[in-house]
Amino acid sequence: MSTVSTEIIDGLVVRNESKIVYLILDGVGGLAVPEKGGTELQVARMPNLDSLAAQSICGLIDPIAPGITPGSGPSHLAIFGYDPLAHDIGRGILSALGVGFRLTERDVAARINFATVEDEGRITDRRAGRIRTELNARLCRKIKERLSLSPEVELFLEPEKEHRAVLILRGDGLYGDIEDTDPQQLGVKPHPVVATDPRSEKTAQVVREFMGQVKEILADEYPANMMLLRGFDKYQPLKSMEKRFGLRALAIAVYPMYRGVARLVGMEVAEFAGEDIETEFRVLQNNFSQYDFFYVHIKKTDTYGEDGNFDAKVKVIEEVDRLLPMVLDLKPDVLVVTGDHSTPSIYKAHSWHPVPVLLNARYCRVDGVKSFDETSCLQGGLGRLPAVDLMAEVLSNAGRLTKYGA
Repeated sequence: MSTVSTEIIDGLVVRNESKIVYLILDGVGGLAVPEKGGTELQVARMPNLDSLAAQSICGLIDPIAPGITPGSGPSHLAIFGYDPLAHDIGRGILSALGVGFRLTERDVAARINFATVEDEGRITDRRAGRIRTELNARLCRKIKERLSLSPEVELFLEPEKEHRAVLILRGDGLYGDIEDTDPQQLGVKPHPVVATDPRSEKTAQVVREFMGQVKEILADEYPANMMLLRGFDKYQPLKSMEKRFGLRALAIAVYPMYRGVARLVGMEVAEFAGEDIETEFRVLQNNFSQYDFFYVHIKKTDTYGEDGNFDAKVKVIEEVDRLLPMVLDLKPDVLVVTGDHSTPSIYKAHSWHPVPVLLNARYCRVDGVKSFDETSCLQGGLGRLPAVDLMAEVLSNAGRLTKYGA
């Protein structure tokens, strides 16, 4: 996938005092809605982002490869410089790390959606109306209190946020080669628990027993009367960003999954109260002297894209733009603004479309792009590149890669 092997890049790394900021607007890429006048980025009033684009080098990135729709986990790994095809990490691992669960190499994890089923068990809402996190926690406690499973396997059930939770199984001989039970569509029943490799049959049997009991325990609940599972995987740690790139990295993210992918690559995760963009930018300001690399994640662009709410997604982009001077005033040596994937509100889901990106640095080759949007960035000097190659561009502009060869 990458045009340059990660081994070559890792071998060129040098340390210095430069500061790098990744501002990631989750799902920021869109598609034009004629009655709205364009994509969300084209319609949004964003003088600061457009001005920054005019001082930067811009382009489009493919999170995985052209035409491939990415999940949030692999797309984030790519922009952090980890080949997502070589590191296929299940969503359950990221969710577990996101809630601060200390995984071991005996653990298998799966992401949970509390969901609503009706009409003989057919799914009517995959997110159970985005139930409150407090209700999620109560349901997790109720299930754990009433479960009766084999003592050979230790089970952990942790609430994540809203309708999301995480299941962790710990024991010997467990593997995560199991199909999702979440069909990711409405009007059908959850998929059965199926092992895709004989070595995972033991784990699959435990999950079947678990799901059978969960169905009974949640029978008197509504709207969260079922669980859907996806992203099964066995935990295997990755080499950290500090060991690979010499970067002391800090993640500033509200949602647990994104905190999880940050922990997977060795970032520290900032703890803070509040979920608004200004709070996240304030955390960046307060920690700017202590780290080399900062990952600032904005979630609501993706949320409103999935909800099909064009106007709300535009407002989030405009709020980021209004507050952007808080980031610019820090004068990072390299500032990247992009997304992990596209989530067009007209499509209401992640899509395969490349994502606009701008890179601002003292020595970047400024192109002719004047607006930060999908069409304008297509004309930029970065061209269209694999997201995994972005990190090499960033490190070079930060003075953190030496030359290759004599």
